[in-house]
Amino acid sequence: MDYIIFIISFFAAFVFSLGGVGAAIILIPILVSLGFPINIAKPIGLFYNTISLTGASISNIKNKRLDFKLGIPIIIFSFIFAIVGAYISQFISSKIILVLFIAFLFFSGFMFLFYTKKQTENYSTNKPYILLSLIGAFAGLLSGLLGIGGGGIISPLMLMLGFNPKKIATITAFVVPFSSFSGFLTYWSMGNINWHVLIIASVAGITGASLGTIFMHKKLNPSTVKKILAIILLIMAVKLIFTIL
Repeated sequence: MDYIIFIISFFAAFVFSLGGVGAAIILIPILVSLGFPINIAKPIGLFYNTISLTGASISNIKNKRLDFKLGIPIIIFSFIFAIVGAYISQFISSKIILVLFIAFLFFSGFMFLFYTKKQTENYSTNKPYILLSLIGAFAGLLSGLLGIGGGGIISPLMLMLGFNPKKIATITAFVVPFSSFSGFLTYWSMGNINWHVLIIASVAGITGASLGTIFMHKKLNPSTVKKILAIILLIMAVKLIFTIL
């Protein structure tokens, strides 16, 4: 089982780091299918996001790809609201959490797949701090509630604002560790941690995410990044539907 978790965690981090999205979105349903309770899987996913995307962000910072001014307001509000989401999750049934998870996956997948700016060659250079703060708050709330990190919400909403998908990927990779870690600390305070599985997934995650970030910037264009993530998110949404039926 340890080897299976390591391999899955590595490849999930590699693929999802291509878009700066925390791979907890796929790791959590996989852990649930392997028999772990969802309240145990969520903090593992959050810490996994923290570790894996920290590696990706370090790579982005070293190579001067990151726009700090766009990321800071999202970080602040996502960090605060992830605590709120994690706390209220203990009062919501697992089935409702899974339904919300599925809706989140479909939203993110279709946004990546079908949303296109009218002038795709001219990406936005604005810094709408109020909208970015609201995005951070919403993403943080879902991050704590579902254990996903919030990157799958931040990315499509920033895409709607017209930012370059590669810039979005670096910003979400920078933001998600903060919201994930605050959510993880809240779950830890409630005692829902399997440290053995958490360590295995995290070691694999930081390795996979670092390699995925390098590959994305050297080999892939923004359109390809969007399509890869959309397909994976939609497949997982369909899989989870069969889980709750």
